[in-house]
Amino acid sequence: MTLHVTNTLTGEREPFEPQDPENVLLYYCGLTVSDPPHLGHARSWVHVDVMHRWLEYLGYDVRHVENFTDINEKIVARVGEDDLGESEPEVAESYIEHTLADMRSLNLLRAEVYPRVSEHVPEIIDLVETLVEKGYAYESNGSVYFDVTAFDDYGKLSNQELEEIESQGDPDERSEKRHPADFALWKAGGVDADAVAEHRHEGAAPAEEACETSQTWESPWGEGRPGWHIECSVMSMTHLDETLDLHVGGRDLVFPHHENEIAQSEAATDRQFAKYWLHCELFQMDDEKMSSSLGNFVTVEDAVDQWGTNVLRTFLTAGSYNSKQLYSDETIAEAEERWERLERAYETAVDALDSPDARTKVEDEAFRAAVDDAREAFVEAMNDDFNTREAQSALLEIASEINAHVDDTDEYDYRGLREAVDALEELGDVLGLSFTDETTGSAELAGDVVDLVLEVREQERDAGNYERADELRDELEALGIEVQDTDEGPTYRLPSGE
Repeated sequence: MTLHVTNTLTGEREPFEPQDPENVLLYYCGLTVSDPPHLGHARSWVHVDVMHRWLEYLGYDVRHVENFTDINEKIVARVGEDDLGESEPEVAESYIEHTLADMRSLNLLRAEVYPRVSEHVPEIIDLVETLVEKGYAYESNGSVYFDVTAFDDYGKLSNQELEEIESQGDPDERSEKRHPADFALWKAGGVDADAVAEHRHEGAAPAEEACETSQTWESPWGEGRPGWHIECSVMSMTHLDETLDLHVGGRDLVFPHHENEIAQSEAATDRQFAKYWLHCELFQMDDEKMSSSLGNFVTVEDAVDQWGTNVLRTFLTAGSYNSKQLYSDETIAEAEERWERLERAYETAVDALDSPDARTKVEDEAFRAAVDDAREAFVEAMNDDFNTREAQSALLEIASEINAHVDDTDEYDYRGLREAVDALEELGDVLGLSFTDETTGSAELAGDVVDLVLEVREQERDAGNYERADELRDELEALGIEVQDTDEGPTYRLPSGE
C-alpha cells in the first residue's frame, strides 16, 4: 500500500510522491525560543519524528530540517530574568540549549540541521532584494513589505479571498503599507519597547533597557531586523531546496505564516514552494489550546520527569497528528496503562523465549497469523496519513496475542514468539517506543533520588556543613545532573534521556 497524506494545499488525500523517488525533503517550522517547550510543542515534535521514522521505514533517505527562531520581541522581553541572559542572543542561546535537551529526552531523531534566523540574515537580505527587484515588494520608511496584490495565488493555502483578509502586522505599520494585508519582509530599526513590555515577565529587565540588547543588522534599506515569515523561506531553501516535498507545522500557522511563506518563496523562485503541506492539530487543555501565552501548559521537562519517555510518547501518539487531543489526568492514565500492557507483553515474550518451555518444533499457526495480521494493520495505518492511533492499536493486538499464547499453552512456539518480539521492537521504534532501553521510563525514580539528595544537602547547609553540601552538589554534577540554587530553593536538570 502506498503512503497517502492529507494535503492542506489541495484539501485532498493524495498519494505521497516526492520529487526524488529515493529522497524526501522535510521542513518543520520550529520554535520561537522565548519559553520552555511544553507538551503542545512535544506533540508536534513527536508526530514529525514519527513521520521521519516511517518515511525511513519505507526506504526513503529523509533530509529533515527544523529551525529555531532566535530573533523576536518575546525573547527580548526575557532579558535579565533569572539566569536566562543579559541580551537577546544570550536568552535565545539559553532556551535553545533547554530545547535540545528536551528533544533528546523525547527520543527524537536528530534533524539534519537546526538553523537559526540570526545565522541567515545575509540570505534573508538577498531574498528581499530579489522580491523588490521582481516587483513583489516595496520599501517604505526603511521597512520592506510584500505586495500581496502582485501575487495572483495569494490565499490558496488558507482558501481566503484577498478582499476578506484582514490587516497584517502591527497597527503602526498600516500607514506605511499599500494594502492592509501586505506583510513585512524587513522591519526598520530595533525592537519596539511597547511590544517588549507587553510580553515582559516579572524579574526581567525594564523594556527600554532590554531593547538596547536586541540585535539589528545593516541592509540596503537601513538598519533593521527580518520579518517573521521570510525567515522560514530562507532557512528551508538554504538547507533543502527551492521546492520541498513535505512542509509540516501547527494548524495555527496556516495563516498568515505558511500562506506568506508560499507567496514570497514562489514569487522569488517561480517554482512551487512545497508539494505537501501537513498541519498538526492543536493540543487542548480545559477547552483551550495549550500555549505559553495562555499560561496553561505542562513543560516537556516536567512531563518526562513525571511519566518517562515511553508513557509520554504513547500518550502523544494515541491520536493522529491531524486530530485534536485532550490533555487530562484520565488521558495520561490511559497512556500509562497502554504502555504497561505493551511492556508486560514484551517481557512475557522474552521470558518465554528464554524458558525451557520454548520449543523449536511447536508451531502455533493461529498465533503467527495473528501477529502477521497485526503487523499488516500497523503498516496500513501508517500509510493512511500516518494514523498513529490505529498503529498503536495494532501494537496492542500483538501484545494481546502474546499473552494469549503464553497463557493458553504449556509449550511455546519459539519462532512465533521471536516474530512477535521482533514486531514489537521494529514497529514500536516507528512510534519512538523503546522496549530495551533500561533508562527510558525511569525518570520519575531518578528525580525522586535527586530530590532526596538535595534535601540532605539543604539539611547540611542549614547545619552549617557547607563543605559537605558542596560535595553533594559536585557529586550530582559529576553524574551529569545540573543543579541551580534559586530563591525558591534548588532546581535541577537530569541528563538527556533520563
